[in-house]
Amino acid sequence: MLLGLDPLLTPDLLHALAAMGHGDRIVLVDANYPATRGRRLLALPGADAPRVLGAVLSLLPLDSFVANPAAVMQVVDAPASTPPVVAELNAVLHAHGARPAAGLERHAFYAAAETAYAVVQTGERRFYGNILLTKGVIPPEAQP
Repeated sequence: MLLGLDPLLTPDLLHALAAMGHGDRIVLVDANYPATRGRRLLALPGADAPRVLGAVLSLLPLDSFVANPAAVMQVVDAPASTPPVVAELNAVLHAHGARPAAGLERHAFYAAAETAYAVVQTGERRFYGNILLTKGVIPPEAQP
């Protein structure tokens, strides 16, 4: 345990977040996601997706050089709909000063997620509780 850090930020997750470079991606996925497709699998089975997103965003800057630094999977056959879990993820993004997540078609999301530096499998049981994040930079004037 460390002071000032969310206890969900395990040593392995902290290492992944620190090792990622500008433009690298991390994907937070629900319990049903085929997470073994990823390069580095980190498991947080006791936490839902919005809770994990809040912990990650407490340390991870989102990329300001790309149009959509956060993306979620669109609902199959209803791409314009917003599942409750996605609304909650967007609320967490908003609380951290970020825009709502863009929607990606299911297979496009899978393809993008396969390039992620790490896959964090949460205990989220609701469908579509997945979000892909692109790491930004920390400007020199930012407080460490």
